[in-house]
Amino acid sequence: MKLLIVEDNENLLESMKNILSDEFEVESATDGEEGLFLAFQNIYDVIILDVMLPEIDGFEILKKLRADRIMTPVLFVTAKDALEDRVRGLEIGGDDYLVKPFQAPELIARIRALLRRSGSLTIEHTMRYRGIELFGKEQEIKIDGTPIRLTIKQYELLEYLIQNHGKILTREQIYDRIWGFDSDTTVAIVEVYIHHLRKKLEAYGYHKDIQNVRGVGYILKEFKE
Repeated sequence: MKLLIVEDNENLLESMKNILSDEFEVESATDGEEGLFLAFQNIYDVIILDVMLPEIDGFEILKKLRADRIMTPVLFVTAKDALEDRVRGLEIGGDDYLVKPFQAPELIARIRALLRRSGSLTIEHTMRYRGIELFGKEQEIKIDGTPIRLTIKQYELLEYLIQNHGKILTREQIYDRIWGFDSDTTVAIVEVYIHHLRKKLEAYGYHKDIQNVRGVGYILKEFKE
């Protein structure tokens, strides 16, 4: 899963990245403008947002995200412990509030709680979409209770679609997430893997849920005749 951390204290930022990078893919920014740009350009599972930032503060970043209907869970991390600041952050659309200093286990627990609340993660660290279950630690998959086998890239593609079910994903977003900027393939590989994944899901009737959005990309949602 992919996290964005926006934090201007570089020592704390590096510490959080070290704590979280074993379990998550982490991107970061050290000022509000860069953080806002990344939040608009990419799809994240959680955004960790400092309040006191250069250029644009965390509250303003969140207002702009919510105004643009970007509903990614946001965890405020800040030294501001005043009740009115916590209330304000939650009232404008924040999902949780963690006051500095904090311990690594609490940070990880708060992130997992947000992922469970958003439906990206269950208490057992699995993901579910209809009858499809992904067991993240083992990269195992069951469909309607039956284990199936996928290649690593097929698994990562299905995982990304499930994390963002109901959202349109562009071909470029999928390519960047699954293959990365330094891949020697081209964005055309996305269509090939979508085709193979649909073939794997066809026996269970879920292949039509991976729907084309003409000229843009794909969306995972229940297909209705």
